[in-house]
Amino acid sequence: MMYGQNRSPLDNAVAFFKSNSPLARLILINVIVFIGINIINLFLWLFEIDHQSKIGGVSVVTEWLSVPSDLGQLFMRPWTLITYMFLQEGFFHILFNMIILYFGGRIFTEYLSNKKLVKTYIFGGLVGAAFFILAFNIFPVFSDARTRALALGSSASVLAVLIAIATYIPNYSVMLIFLGRVKLKYIAIFFVVIDVFSIQQGNAGGHIAHLGGALWGFLYANNLKKGRDLGTFFDQIKWPDLSKKSKSSKKSHFENVYVNSRPMTDEEYNAKKQAHQQQIDKILDKISRSGYESLTKEEKEILFRNSNND
Repeated sequence: MMYGQNRSPLDNAVAFFKSNSPLARLILINVIVFIGINIINLFLWLFEIDHQSKIGGVSVVTEWLSVPSDLGQLFMRPWTLITYMFLQEGFFHILFNMIILYFGGRIFTEYLSNKKLVKTYIFGGLVGAAFFILAFNIFPVFSDARTRALALGSSASVLAVLIAIATYIPNYSVMLIFLGRVKLKYIAIFFVVIDVFSIQQGNAGGHIAHLGGALWGFLYANNLKKGRDLGTFFDQIKWPDLSKKSKSSKKSHFENVYVNSRPMTDEEYNAKKQAHQQQIDKILDKISRSGYESLTKEEKEILFRNSNND
């Protein structure tokens, strides 16, 4: 969806969230959880109710939603593998994560489907949690902190989205303040390097989780380029339709499916699918060589229709 250049940032933000896209919903969930957690903590503080956790230096509510490194605690709170990736307490923590998610997510959905965006976010968070838990249970340096270490934040999921699209179209260029045009692959490398060298500087568990998310993003996109989707079983889940389709488009789809007098054979279907994939591959190669701006209007429409159908 394009947003008006002459409208205010607030109007564009409202239009973005009204679009009901999965990217908007992911950001909205993070924001709602952030506001809810802070309101609950405020009320607990006003009524002088002890709301500080005995571990992790966070509130009791945050502890209940954060993923623990201790396997015993994890067994008692398995839902934290999901809830932690939507959880932030600090304003600048959520602000930075949502800016990167919006930035990476908008580019992601230009070339890949909304469903793949959600898969990348969820699985990136899960792999990030797995890295965090494994690291604190394997490496001796974390043995003393294992029973009180918690991971929270959407950073692993967000980094998975950014690394995935940077892997898929590494030569895509974006304009950055003070730096000019920079290719996505260099932005991705920068974030990974920062996390690697920050492990010893504090919040080791967080940086390790980030690297887990980054690894998933890389593997997922690299396999997509080879025609393999590592998260196909995710597609079997019945999700609500998040797209807004007009009645006319539904009618057109109905006619396309049922009007043909003879269904395609397997050979015809596979040949048509292969030809379409070759067309998409040529467009992606053109983007890698010359950037998105070099595409014709027809090529952009083909890419857009492909992302909505995946």
